[in-house]
Amino acid sequence: MDEELHERVRDVVRAIPSGAVATYGDVAAAAGARTPRLVGRILSEDGHDLPWHRVLRADGTPAPHLARRQLELLRAEGVLADGQRVSLARYRWRG
Repeated sequence: MDEELHERVRDVVRAIPSGAVATYGDVAAAAGARTPRLVGRILSEDGHDLPWHRVLRADGTPAPHLARRQLELLRAEGVLADGQRVSLARYRWRG
C-alpha cells in the first residue's frame, strides 16, 4: 500500500468531528482509496491514535467485535444508537 494513501485515510478519519460518524465507504471515497476494506485494514493496524470509533459500516452499525466499546465511545460524544444502529441520516459527517 502506498504511504500517501495511508496518510490520507488517517487524515480523513482524524477530521471526523466529535458527535458525527462516517462510513468506511465515506472515508475511502474522501481519501481516494479503491475499497472501504482498505480503510478497515488501516484502522485495525494503525488507528489506535485516531477516532476510529466514528467510522461505521454502510448500514450504520459497528463491526461486531467492536460494537460494545464503539457504541460506548459514540454515546459519550452524543451519538445515540437505536439498538446497534446509528442513524446516518442524523449523524453522518459530510466532510
